[in-house]
Amino acid sequence: MSVKIRLQRHGKKGKPFYWIVAADARSKRDGKFLEKIGTYNPTVNPAIIDLNLDKAVQWLHNGAQPTDTARAILSYKGALLKHHLDGGVRKGALTQEQADAKLASWLEEKVGKVDAKKDGLSKKQADAKAKALKAEKEANEKRAAKAEAAATPEVVEEVAEVEQTVAEVLQTEAPAEEVVTETAAEVVEVPQTEVVAEVTETVTETVTEVVEAPETEAPAEEVVAEVEETVAETPETEAPTEEAVAEVAPEVEAAAEETPAADEAKDETKA
Repeated sequence: MSVKIRLQRHGKKGKPFYWIVAADARSKRDGKFLEKIGTYNPTVNPAIIDLNLDKAVQWLHNGAQPTDTARAILSYKGALLKHHLDGGVRKGALTQEQADAKLASWLEEKVGKVDAKKDGLSKKQADAKAKALKAEKEANEKRAAKAEAAATPEVVEEVAEVEQTVAEVLQTEAPAEEVVTETAAEVVEVPQTEVVAEVTETVTETVTEVVEAPETEAPAEEVVAEVEETVAETPETEAPTEEAVAEVAPEVEAAAEETPAADEAKDETKA
């Protein structure tokens, strides 16, 4: 019976996972097998291979023939090298200790190569990630610049609208200030007129009292002084008050002249 070392497929669709088996050459690929000697997972980098080295070498000693993929896996894990060294030991070309030392040094070198490959892959992934991050940052900066450039005209338009609104408000406030000024002037003029009227009325009453009181001994100058004091007690109406005093002064002087005449007439009557 011819025996082959080959792969038996397992796993999901698109995610293969293989068993390394020794099976009859006449059986189907995924059919019966004689012994399972390892597994092989090609979906990762580097691929994961779990192989029982002693069983694989034993089947090779018994004459099992590996397929092409199985031969590559056995060579990768050192099964073919051990099979070759065991043949040299059987022929007496070298001792078992020498064969084991050569195999150990080869396996150590192989592990170093695998580790170096893993480090290289990790570095490559890190570089690719950094490059992608840099590209993403540049894209974000460009996007932000475009957004800022697009938003700038809107800001300019908003500033122009605000300036226009301020100008309109200022134009509206100017007429309002004029109206307020005119109203204030009217309010100021009204009290001045009333004060002038009050002062005139007071002066007239004083003159009347002077004329009606024949026995009044106060001279006309005192009457004029009282009138001037009354006028001085009305602040913020200086100009109108002076005009009132000027109008009333002739009447006061006339009354003062009539008072001495009246006193003389009384003296003559008594005599």
